Amino acid sequence: MGRGKVEIRRIENKTTRQVTFTKRRNGLLKKAYELSLLCDAEVALVIFSGGGRLFEFSSSSWSSNIKLIHLLSYVNSMYKILERYRTCNHNSPEATPSVENEINYQEYLKLKTRLEYLQSSQRNILGEDLGPLSMRELEQIENQIDISLKHIRTRKVENLNI
Repeated sequence: MGRGKVEIRRIENKTTRQVTFTKRRNGLLKKAYELSLLCDAEVALVIFSGGGRLFEFSSSSWSSNIKLIHLLSYVNSMYKILERYRTCNHNSPEATPSVENEINYQEYLKLKTRLEYLQSSQRNILGEDLGPLSMRELEQIENQIDISLKHIRTRKVENLNI
């Protein structure tokens, strides 16, 4: 027995709309992942929910298990795909500079700055490039590592008690 045809229009019931959004979002993310895996395609997907939450996927985003490295890899992958899109879009005959392109470029600069900051923070946490840091910054990194270590030990104890 097949499903009936669904009329494509806005769902008025807020709960039903949220459930439909969640299911279809997950389906779309799964399809993006499958397309990237099966066809060796570079895929970037950005979704904003009705409430303004951001959901995103980049085809190279599944390469790391460590959260910070994962985030850096993800941002870098998304940046590369968007930069490739921007380059292709600017080479088309109908492409004209616009306010939207300027806004996109400003967003790119913000993301690039954020990526550089995250890469620097990662190197600092790994004990690299500590020379230019002040005593206060070194203490902040030490405190951050101590807090992370406490979380790891707590989780380890929880796993042992299960």
